[in-house]
Amino acid sequence: MTRIAIALTPDYADWEIGLLIAVARSFLGAEIVTASPEGAPVTSMGGLRVTPDCAYAGLDPDAFDALVIPGGMSWEKGTAPDLSGLVHAFRDRGRLVAGICAAASALAGTGILNEVAHTGNALAAHQAVPGYGGSALYRDQPQAVSENGIVTAPGTSPFTFTVAILTALGLWTPEADAEMAGFGREF
Repeated sequence: MTRIAIALTPDYADWEIGLLIAVARSFLGAEIVTASPEGAPVTSMGGLRVTPDCAYAGLDPDAFDALVIPGGMSWEKGTAPDLSGLVHAFRDRGRLVAGICAAASALAGTGILNEVAHTGNALAAHQAVPGYGGSALYRDQPQAVSENGIVTAPGTSPFTFTVAILTALGLWTPEADAEMAGFGREF
C-alpha cells in the first residue's frame, strides 16, 4: 500500500491538498498520514482544525513513499517550522517530495530545487530564500512540474499537483484519469 505523509503547518492551505488526500485515500487505496511540528492540532487557513496522526519526528522516511507539504500563511507570517531536515531525510532515501505554493519556496530554501526543473508561485519568492540557486531551472507556468522525484506547483494548481504526485507514485491510471479529469476542466 502506498503511504503518503502530509506535513501540515499552522495556517496551512487546506484546498491545496484536499483533492490529493481524497483521491489517494478514497479512490486509490493509499494511506494518508498527517503530521504537525509537535503532533498538536493545527488550524488551516480555511478554519479546519486537524488533529494530526503524529509529530514530524514520527515520519520515518523508510515507512513512506512520499512527503507532501501544502503551502499556507505560516511562511508569510514568519512562523513556519524548519522542514529542511525532514525534506532531506525523505530525499536521502529516494522518496518523492512535493511542495505547493509557499511550500515550494520552502523546498527552494533546502537546496533540493537547485538541480531539477520546478515551479512555484513566483521565481522572486524562491530567490528571496537563502540556499536557492536553481533560477535557471524555474518554469514560469500554471501547472505543476515533476522531475526526479520532486513535485512543485503554484498555489493555484492543486489539480495538476495531485496528478503529478499520483503519477510519480505510479497511482495515476487511465481509470483515475477518467474519474478525476473533470476537476481540471472548470475554466
